[in-house]
Amino acid sequence: METYTLHRGTAPLLVSLPHDGTALPDTLVARLTPSARRVPDTDWHVARLYAFARELGTSLIVPRHSRYVIDLNRPPDDVSLYPGRNTTGLCPLVQFSGEAVYRPGQEPSADEIAERIERYWRPYHAALAAEIERLRAAHGRVVLWEGHSIRSVVPFLFDGRLPDLNLGTADGASCAPALERRLAAALAAQREYTFVVNGRFKGGYITRHYGKPAQGIDAIQLELAQCNYMDEDTFAWDDARAAPLQALIRRLLELCLAR
Repeated sequence: METYTLHRGTAPLLVSLPHDGTALPDTLVARLTPSARRVPDTDWHVARLYAFARELGTSLIVPRHSRYVIDLNRPPDDVSLYPGRNTTGLCPLVQFSGEAVYRPGQEPSADEIAERIERYWRPYHAALAAEIERLRAAHGRVVLWEGHSIRSVVPFLFDGRLPDLNLGTADGASCAPALERRLAAALAAQREYTFVVNGRFKGGYITRHYGKPAQGIDAIQLELAQCNYMDEDTFAWDDARAAPLQALIRRLLELCLAR
């Protein structure tokens, strides 16, 4: 069973989109609440948003299944990445709305979670690690770009409205300072979108685990407010809103390659 797709590029840049998937195994659907069956916490359309990246020679890895099956951006031991804050886990039981993911008594057991790790989590991470190493071997350095998006207002996770663009480098630990400065300068130079660096979203497991700038691996997460490229209620893509955002993301990726 295919659990992800990997496009191998030629440039020293890998875009990972771990929350783009929407598929749910048939055996799981009946166990979910009606609201969860819509997989509302998907990073909607990010693969479409980043489709242009292939033109830059970028590698892209995209999962098939929903984060409700397993969250590929969480550690396998499910330790919280944001202690003291509301969050969701490796196999989420709660939606970003605070509603339940599962019908009463249908939550996954420890054995089922372990099976999901083997079936979905490990293959994605094995492919991710192998592609990072392939590109680093070919170029000496590689940038891992984590593409994410979320509703602009999620009271369960953060107060108020999220900035439009949220750049995360694990407080500078996952990325060389010079590259972070260039990206931050590009965000500061534009006037259409609000932004923050290492705010509420500093980077998830993938950014923190794989980012090793001293070893030639820079990892960066970009969390986008979904209202800038889609309708947050219907999940419909919006060409007019997406076009300028794609242009800015392209500029950021070009800066990653101009080293």
